[in-house]
Amino acid sequence: MTPDDDHQLRVSKIRNGTVIDHVTAGQALNVLTIVGIDGESGETLSLGMNVPSDRFGAKDIVKVEGRELSQDEVDVLSLIAPHATINIIREYEVAEKHRVERPDTVKGVLDCPNRHCITNADEPVETRFDVLSEGDGVRCVYCESILDENIAAYIP
Repeated sequence: MTPDDDHQLRVSKIRNGTVIDHVTAGQALNVLTIVGIDGESGETLSLGMNVPSDRFGAKDIVKVEGRELSQDEVDVLSLIAPHATINIIREYEVAEKHRVERPDTVKGVLDCPNRHCITNADEPVETRFDVLSEGDGVRCVYCESILDENIAAYIP
């Protein structure tokens, strides 16, 4: 073993699933909330937090076995990890790789925090948020409430 071996991230490959790389440092636990992993869901995962990165200084990495993310999950993920890359793994190989793209709107994946918003009444209205510029969060199209921090807390 060389001295450099002590500085390498050693996480085993996954057979099938998703690797979310270049997550903003400190956001990995929010990524788990967005993708619905709560410790009881049964997925096997590997998590690296504050891993050294030449590009960002530090980053988080999340590997989820046996699951490919939906586009809605990727859209919300882009709000907290705008530089993330999604790697779909099939039979231990990267089958697809792409960067997240911030959508113009997100629908039905966040709850509005305004208890007076029409989306929180007994009306069949799906939540819809306009995505603001990077770092500014999202704005409810109905009541104009802004979510700019801890977006993962508003995942139903």
